[in-house]
Amino acid sequence: MKILFVICLILLAISTLFAQEKPTTSPTVASILDQQLSFAENDFLAAAEVMPEEKYSFAPSSGEFKDVRSFALQVRHVAFANHVFFGTILGEKPPAPGPTASSRNGPDSIKTKAQILEYLRESFAMGHRAIATITPDNLITVIENAPVSRFNTRLALASHACSHAYDHYGQMVEYLRMNRIVPPATSAQPTNSTSKR
Repeated sequence: MKILFVICLILLAISTLFAQEKPTTSPTVASILDQQLSFAENDFLAAAEVMPEEKYSFAPSSGEFKDVRSFALQVRHVAFANHVFFGTILGEKPPAPGPTASSRNGPDSIKTKAQILEYLRESFAMGHRAIATITPDNLITVIENAPVSRFNTRLALASHACSHAYDHYGQMVEYLRMNRIVPPATSAQPTNSTSKR
């Protein structure tokens, strides 16, 4: 009898544990998109933070890298694009880039690492606010006057913003490695020798 009682207690404890691990709500379109944005935000922001300020002006100049954006402009470009994509979802107009900046790299007045990181964080915060407004009813409703005609629905804008950030993140990883800096997302991964088989 004692063994049966112990087994029942163990099974009860296990079922309670599994019941606690189950999500209390079903996923929504917005929650799934928001999770994807969070993944992109975490990797991108970590890469932007780890580059020393004196290297923010770094841009490769030889070979196929001629005339590419500097590290700072990679970050500013994604922040500006986030403002454009997510601002469209929210019905807000992005801030003007300034008279001499490329229209796709954000305002000229944003120069220091601290300013660029603040601009970047604001853009991702806007992304989370915008994604929270997405519902099954408005997900694929065409948005008139979308800034990019092929991304003219909330789903297209939100999903492209994530892939766009990862596109530039890949370039930033290359810049970090050229400066002998291991990207944080990579350094957080276990190596084959430390992972269990």
